[in-house]
Amino acid sequence: MAKIDSTIATIAVAFVAAAAVSAMLTFQPNARAPGEVDASSNASLAAAGTPTSSQRAESKWATSATGRIEPKDGEVRISAQVGGQIKTMLASPTARVLKGDLLVRLDDADQLSRVAAAQAETEVRRRERDEESKASGLALDRSKAADAAEVADRELFKAHQALDAMLIANKDGQSPPEIVNLRQAVIDKEKARDDAMAELAHISAKDGMPLPDRLESALTQARSDLRLAFQALERTRIRAPFDGTVLRVNGKLGELVGPTAEMPVLTIGDLAEIKVRAEVEERDLAKVRLGQRVIVRADAFPDKDFTGHVTSVAPALGAPAIVTRGPRRPNDVEVLEVVATLDNASELVPGMRVDVFFAHPETADAKR
Repeated sequence: MAKIDSTIATIAVAFVAAAAVSAMLTFQPNARAPGEVDASSNASLAAAGTPTSSQRAESKWATSATGRIEPKDGEVRISAQVGGQIKTMLASPTARVLKGDLLVRLDDADQLSRVAAAQAETEVRRRERDEESKASGLALDRSKAADAAEVADRELFKAHQALDAMLIANKDGQSPPEIVNLRQAVIDKEKARDDAMAELAHISAKDGMPLPDRLESALTQARSDLRLAFQALERTRIRAPFDGTVLRVNGKLGELVGPTAEMPVLTIGDLAEIKVRAEVEERDLAKVRLGQRVIVRADAFPDKDFTGHVTSVAPALGAPAIVTRGPRRPNDVEVLEVVATLDNASELVPGMRVDVFFAHPETADAKR
C-alpha cells in the first residue's frame, strides 16, 4: 500500500472541516431575511420593557421638549413704585385676590400730609374764584367741568381709602359683605372720574375758548398739586393688577423695599388656566404647529398624563431659559418657545419642570 504524505493529509482534513462548518452556518431553520423582525425576540423585548424595532419605527410622538408650568398670563412679579418701609402686609401665599385689592401698604405719613395741604389750598383758591370771578359762556362751562373733575378725584380718593381700611381691618381672612359694595364703589368712582376728565378735555378744546384768568389759573394749579398728591399716595400702595392668586411673597413687615424688578415684593398669577412653556430644539421646529395635541408628564405624577394643545408658537429662535438636568441638551443650541394650554392640570404647580410630548403634525387642528 502507498504511503500518504502527511502534508497532503493535513490539508485535506482542514478542507473537510471548513466545508462542514460552512454547511452548518448556511442551514438555519429559523434564519430571517435582512430587516425581518423575529416575533419571539420582540415579545421578549416587550416583556423586558425595552422598545422593539417596530415600536421605534412607529413612534407615537413627533418630538418632545422640556417645559415649565406657568399660570394663564405667566407669573407677574410686582415691585414697589417708590422706596419705603412696609407698614401693612395683606398678601399671603395661595390667597385669592381681586383686581384693585390692597396687597401691601408702605409708610405714607408724608404723602397723607401732602394730600391734606393740597386739599386745603384748593379750597382756598376755589373760594376766591367763586367770590371774585365773573366768568360766563364757554369760560363758565369750563369752570363747571373742572369743578366736576375735582369732585370726581376726591370721591375716588375717599372710595380707595374706605376699601383699604376695610381690607386692613379684616386682614385675618374674614370677608364681610361690605367689601363687595366698597369694591364696586371704587369701580364706579373710577368711571365717573374718567368721564369727568373726558368732558373737561372736550369742553376745553372748543373753538373760541378764552384763556383762564388769574383766579382760574391759581385754582387750576392748586388742583394739579392735589392730583399729584393723590398719585404720590397711591404709589405707596401695591394693588392686585388683576384677579388671581398670590404665588410668592418676598417682602416682610418692616422691610425697606424699592422700585427694582430684581427684588419683587410678591408674585401673582391667574390659576384659572394652566399653561406649559416648552423649548423645542431648532432641529424639531418643523414638527410643531398651532392646535397640535400635547401630553405633559411630571415626575411628581408618574402615572398620570395631562393633555392640552399648542396655542402659541414664537416667531423666532432664542437661547434656552429652562435649565435641564444632566447632559440632555448642549449649551449652544437654539430653541423655539411653544406655549400649550392644558385641559385639566390643577394639580400642577407653577414653576414645575415637566416633559412635553408633541403628537404628529397631522393631528394639528388648523382652526385653532
